[in-house]
Amino acid sequence: MDITKSIEIMKSLADTSRLRIINSLIDKPQYVEEIAHRLNLAASTVSFHLRKLESAGLVTQTKEQYYIIYKINEDIFKITLKEITDFEDIEKFSHAERLEKYRQKVLHAFYEKDRLIRLPIQRKKRNIVLNEFAKKFKPDLKYSEEDVNKIIMKNYDDYCTIRRLLIEEKVLKRDNQIYWLINENIKGI
Repeated sequence: MDITKSIEIMKSLADTSRLRIINSLIDKPQYVEEIAHRLNLAASTVSFHLRKLESAGLVTQTKEQYYIIYKINEDIFKITLKEITDFEDIEKFSHAERLEKYRQKVLHAFYEKDRLIRLPIQRKKRNIVLNEFAKKFKPDLKYSEEDVNKIIMKNYDDYCTIRRLLIEEKVLKRDNQIYWLINENIKGI
């Protein structure tokens, strides 16, 4: 099972009210007001928790006349705990999650709103910033030097430095003052 799906299932089950709702639905399919009455909860509370359970794939809904009837998803409940916690991509996911947290931390430190405050000195951090600039260029377009400068200046005043670094890091290629994107991501991040 995909680790993201497993996490969503586990998070949705980590709530007393949701477990009570699941337990009630195992007994029989029900509509919101019926569940609320059985569990002595507000209908709005039950609706909130049902949305979470449905998002995780633990319950499904069907419409019968005026009512939306909820029932447990039998397929999910046939999955063992071993299947939910057994992933092939756990290391890859953990690594990607750590990288994304680091990227967000760097962007938070060097950006104020959408503007770069200062360019990081450390190459790894600088490359994260350069990747943000690379996202502003489309792979299938060619840009004049003036267009490149305008795109960069929306987020940082020293367009010459950013433009030079994008070329040095082989993100942009230049020929006769015409630029194009050759690599959307800078390696080494």
